[in-house]
Amino acid sequence: MRALLAALGVGLVLASGAAAGTAQPRVLAIQFGPDLEVNPVTQDYVTGKLDDAAKDGYDAAVILLDTPGGLSTSMKKIYTAELNAKVPVIVYVAPDGARAASAGVWIAQAADVLAMAPTTNIGSSTPIDSSGQNLNSDLRRKVINDSAASLTALAAVHKRNTVWPGRAVRRASNLTAGQALKLNVIDIVAPSLPALLRRLEGYRTKDAQRPYRLDLAGARIDTATPGFFTRLLNTLIDPNILGLLFLAGIAGLGFEIFHPGIVLPGALGAVALVTALFGFSVLPISWSGLALILLGVALLVIDAHVTSHGALTVSGLTSLAVGMLMLFHNAPAPYNNTSVPLVLSITVALGAVWVFALTRAVQVRRKPASVQPLRVLGADGVVRTPEQVLVEGELWRARRADGAPLVPGEHVHVEGADGLELTVR
Repeated sequence: MRALLAALGVGLVLASGAAAGTAQPRVLAIQFGPDLEVNPVTQDYVTGKLDDAAKDGYDAAVILLDTPGGLSTSMKKIYTAELNAKVPVIVYVAPDGARAASAGVWIAQAADVLAMAPTTNIGSSTPIDSSGQNLNSDLRRKVINDSAASLTALAAVHKRNTVWPGRAVRRASNLTAGQALKLNVIDIVAPSLPALLRRLEGYRTKDAQRPYRLDLAGARIDTATPGFFTRLLNTLIDPNILGLLFLAGIAGLGFEIFHPGIVLPGALGAVALVTALFGFSVLPISWSGLALILLGVALLVIDAHVTSHGALTVSGLTSLAVGMLMLFHNAPAPYNNTSVPLVLSITVALGAVWVFALTRAVQVRRKPASVQPLRVLGADGVVRTPEQVLVEGELWRARRADGAPLVPGEHVHVEGADGLELTVR
């Protein structure tokens, strides 16, 4: 009997071990494209998904990469997360037509496995300044050498070509998938993700600090895509949209200040302004540009209260236009390309609205004042002083019908008039 039980126990152990050994592997495919740029929003998205892959017990994480590049600070945080991930990281430049350009090359080279679809390309990693132009000679040498060294180090740790990274940085070298495979810039070319996973069956990664054996053939692929909030924030990081939101925020809050109680313009203005400030916290702004925008708004407001024959309006609109063009001058490419036609269109439209508003204001000022008490009979008002009430935006002398004193702040109803003095209750 004991022998039988022992045999059964061994059989169960072997069966469970076989079941564990044949469990279907799971892969998390992280969609980074099409043409998503590398910025703080996409950085949080990718690093968060890499953490999820480790926490949820995936056998590997695959970044499906298609990017024109982006910010170097966000790029570094992404490839640092790849190097320290708790699961093997595969970067697959796909689908056909995709690219890993500029900052995307660092993200690709940091992967444990770097693969490309047949009709894709990789390269063009030369750093440029915030205006999209070449750096000056002294700064250029420092930045170029630093970039080349970091990219070469990533290639070396994964036993890939260590000569090409310098060419990609110094000469903007760009390779097709076939050329990259031939030069050992990448590890494999595959037409699809399932085909790639089959090709990687039994593959051993080359980073001595992170040795993995990949058994991913037939793996279940779970795809993660940027959510609505991520895509919204990624869209909002646009110099043209941020400039509009900033102006809309100022206009909404200004309207609420001068016309209290309407609420909606102030609320929408606050949302627009906070959203713009979020963008300002992500992208470096020019304080001179911001000062010119605020100066332009101030000049427009002042012109509504003084007689300048339009001089302050022209000055304010000019200040607004120049400020919007300068606002993101210090931001890295491609975030420093403010649309000149858009800025000019906004300036002209705002100028037309402002001229119309000022014209109407002048007409109202020149209109003879109406002081007929009978027109406010039956209206409600608010006591401002013991002798005055505010009715329909005008201050009137008033007294209570019952002779009681007026208390500032209380609401009253106009019952009659005695000359230019109202009778209220």
